[in-house]
Amino acid sequence: MSTLMFSISGVRGIIGGGLEPETIVKYTSAYADFIGSGKVVVGRDSRISGEMVRTLTIGTLLAKGIDVVDIGICPTPTVQFNVKILNAQGGIAISASHNPNEWNALKLLNSTGQFLSPDEFAVLSNILQSGLKPYATWDKLGKYTLYEEGLENHKSRVLALPFIDIEKIKAKKFRVVADCVNGAGFKIIPELLRDFGCEVIELDCESTGIFPRLPEPLPENLTATMKAVVDNNADFAVVVDPDVDRLVLITDKGEPFSEENTITQAVKFILSKQKGDSVVNLSTTRGVDDVTKAAGGKLFRSPVGEANVVKKMKETGAVIGGEGSGGVILPALHYGRDALVGIAILLQHLTEFGGSLSALKDALPKYFIAKRKIELKNISPDVILGKVAGHYKNGEINTEDGIRIDFPDHWVHFRKSNTEPIIRIITESPDQHLSEKLIEEYVGKIKEFAK
Repeated sequence: MSTLMFSISGVRGIIGGGLEPETIVKYTSAYADFIGSGKVVVGRDSRISGEMVRTLTIGTLLAKGIDVVDIGICPTPTVQFNVKILNAQGGIAISASHNPNEWNALKLLNSTGQFLSPDEFAVLSNILQSGLKPYATWDKLGKYTLYEEGLENHKSRVLALPFIDIEKIKAKKFRVVADCVNGAGFKIIPELLRDFGCEVIELDCESTGIFPRLPEPLPENLTATMKAVVDNNADFAVVVDPDVDRLVLITDKGEPFSEENTITQAVKFILSKQKGDSVVNLSTTRGVDDVTKAAGGKLFRSPVGEANVVKKMKETGAVIGGEGSGGVILPALHYGRDALVGIAILLQHLTEFGGSLSALKDALPKYFIAKRKIELKNISPDVILGKVAGHYKNGEINTEDGIRIDFPDHWVHFRKSNTEPIIRIITESPDQHLSEKLIEEYVGKIKEFAK
C-alpha cells in the first residue's frame, strides 16, 4: 500500500513504500515547471535516505534548466531564510519533519521562502495533471553551486535580532541540554546556544541521521531528555524535531514546559517589546489570547497549518505568530516556524524574567489540553461535523477548519483528517480534570452521532 501524500506543503512518503525515485523525479519536474526559470535553494535533514533524495532532486532540477544552490544538511527554516535573502525563485527542504526514519519528503517553497499558497498549489497540481515539459537540452542545463554559508547566514541574523542582548544572556551562564534527535539541528543548535554563552550538554547531536527514539518531541518520547536535565543539574533543555521548525522545552525540574507554552511565552515577550497583534491556529491554547489581550493587542486565529498561519499574519500585519506544536514565527526574520528564533526569544525572555524556566511556566496562564481521535467506520466525517454544529448551538462556533466551539469555561475543536477516516478532538480548560471529563463527553457524543 502506498503511503504517498501530496499536499500544500509538498510530497511525503515512505522510502521504498511510496516515495520511489521515479516519484521524486516526477514531483521535482513538476515543481521545476512551476518555477519556470531561475534558482532554487535545496537543503536536507540528516536522515539516511536524504543523500539519495537530494541527488535525485538536484539532478532533476538541473535537467530541467533550473540553477541549484545546495546548502547541505540544515533545518527547514534555514532553507526558507536563504530563499529569501538569496532572492531565489524557490526552495526545496528535503525532510519528513517528525516522521520516523523510513519517511522522507520534499517540502516545496515559493519565492518568498514560504510553503505554497492554495493558488500556487492549484497551479502545481494542474501541471501534474496536464503533463510535464521536456527536459532541457545539453546547452540549457541548470548550474550547480555548493553554498556553505547557509547555516551561518541564518544563525547570524538570529543573533542580530534587535531585542537580543547577547552580553546579558551570556552573563546568565545557562546550563542547557540540547536534544537534536540526530536531526538537522545537530550542529547549529549547540553552536547557537554556545554563541549565547550557554554551557551545552549535547544529547543525540550527531550527524548519523538515525533517530534514537521516536522523533516527534512529545513528552512520552523525551524521558531520557528529562532525566538528563536532572542528572546534569541543567537550567533547562531545548528539544527540536528532525527539521528544527518546532521547539520543545524541558524545565529545570525535568518536566515538560509544554509546547503550547512555547508559543505563549514567545508572544508575551515579543508583544512586551513591540505593540501589535498575534496569530495562532484554531487548535492552539487560549493562553495566547490572554497574553495578547494583556499587551493591548488582538489575537487572530487561522486554520491549522503553517501556510494558513502565515497567510493570516500577512493579512493582519501581526508581529508574532505560530502554532501550539512549538512553532514560533517571527516576521522580522522570516515567515516560517523556526526553532532558532524560538530559542533566542526564550533566552532573552528568561534573562529578563530573572527566574527559572519552571517559575516562568508558573507565571503564564494555566490551561490544560486534552486530545483524542476517533476512527469512523461507515459514516462521513462531514456528516458527523454537521451534527456537531447543530447540537452545540449555545457556543461561539468557528467553521474555518472543522468546527471550533468556544464556551466561557473551555473550548473544543473537532477536525477531520485529510488522510484517514478519523476525527480529532481537542479541548482545553483551566482545570486538568475538567478537560479530561469534557474530552470523554465529546468522544461519547461523536460515537452517538456515528451510530
